[in-house]
Amino acid sequence: MATNGDRLTGLDSSFLHLESPSAHMHVAGVMLFDGSPPEHHELVDAISGRLHLVPRYRQKLAFVPFGQGRPRWVDDPHLNLHYHVRSTALPAPGSEAQLKALAGRVFSQRLDRDKPLWELWVVQGFDGGERFAVLSKTHHALVDGISGVDIMSVLFDTSAEPETPPDPGKRWLPRPLPSRTQLLAEALIERATVPGEIVRGVRAAFRAPRRVASAAVGALAGVGAMAWAGINAAPPSPYNVPIGPHRRFTWVRVALSDVKAIKDSLGGTVNDVMLAIVAGALGRDLRRRGVDVRGLELKTMVPVSVRSQEARGALGNQVAAMMAPLPVGCDDPVDRFELISAELRKLKESGQAVGARVMTDLTGFAPPNIMSQAARVVARQRFFNVVVTNVPGPQTPLYLMGRKLVETFPMVPLLDRQALGVAILSYDGRINFGLVGDYDVMADLDQLARDFRASLLELAEAAGVELTVSEEIRTRSRNGHRPGGQVGAPEAAPAPEA
Repeated sequence: MATNGDRLTGLDSSFLHLESPSAHMHVAGVMLFDGSPPEHHELVDAISGRLHLVPRYRQKLAFVPFGQGRPRWVDDPHLNLHYHVRSTALPAPGSEAQLKALAGRVFSQRLDRDKPLWELWVVQGFDGGERFAVLSKTHHALVDGISGVDIMSVLFDTSAEPETPPDPGKRWLPRPLPSRTQLLAEALIERATVPGEIVRGVRAAFRAPRRVASAAVGALAGVGAMAWAGINAAPPSPYNVPIGPHRRFTWVRVALSDVKAIKDSLGGTVNDVMLAIVAGALGRDLRRRGVDVRGLELKTMVPVSVRSQEARGALGNQVAAMMAPLPVGCDDPVDRFELISAELRKLKESGQAVGARVMTDLTGFAPPNIMSQAARVVARQRFFNVVVTNVPGPQTPLYLMGRKLVETFPMVPLLDRQALGVAILSYDGRINFGLVGDYDVMADLDQLARDFRASLLELAEAAGVELTVSEEIRTRSRNGHRPGGQVGAPEAAPAPEA
């Protein structure tokens, strides 16, 4: 019999329903390491020795017949780490442009649902062989941003000397796969027990009526705020058009100290600064595309973690969402920042994220066919223009078999009719943007990356902050580009393979 922990939650399964031939629901990232990569068999052995710490990595999905229940996790009897841990190489000179093109191709490929939903690609030959990269892909049904960072902390070491993982105990043997009849019977039994859970909830309400009533009022207010955000559809934009399955990926480096200095100068939060940079960059991009941005506010969906400290390390999704404005038509960087900061404060006070969490919890009671229909409605409607997710990562260095993780760049999946996604991840003193775009719609993604740098510079100058001169800017300056984020055309990327 399956345990409750084996069954996907409503939110986890929603990422399966949102997946389509053009929208692949895996989160991903590019990690850069110093030195040469470990031998393939050594890396596989090292991961194998820690896999018991993240058992979902050796499980796959089992689907309930006739859609009568949410899928559940089952052990994969044919687990082969050589399938999930792959090796590839860049041709000389192994530039960042080549790595970005490779990442775009790898991120364009849907994960196989008949296997555990993750892959690691070790990329040799980067930076003339002086460094190597690891591309990671994990389905959103398995992790959200915070739990993804937790997994990274488990699989990597906190010192250059590799740590000995805890003893897994007896050798792992996969449990027998359930039959279709067993999957259906389990789902029907669980459905029959839901009324019992409701009765227990009512009893708990009578035990603490004031506390429950207070929480209910706040939750209902949040649902109202969330509903109002959904009623007010996002404006049309070049980013909300039909997309294909192919992706471009690039990144923008930022020093966390610079962002904090801007925040301290202007007030607000780090998240306010990051969204102000996004708004400034998208405004530049839209004007270049000939869009009239006067008075234009795009809507961004900002995932908000509701994961408690006690739940750190647990997989699955524990996120809500806020619909925040991006005043792309505002020319003044300080005014833009203050508008965003004020609106985010209002959204937090309105409880919109709480409302989103309540709506998410309610999906746990919806049959899978209803969930599938709801997912298609979400994909068709224009509730928001772009997703911007900001995940805090570890601020101390991590190591893979003695090799230091220098930088990491995240990727958020694209929904149907969402041609652009922005992910932000802080790690070891940096807070980097990962930009993903549809291959055809966002053919100028590298130009958008320059818009992000220009937006950062503009906001820093307005705040009286002198930006940290990164190695990237120094290199571009030596190549004849102006420093400070206003750079020229990027190195041409190789054409993607057919």
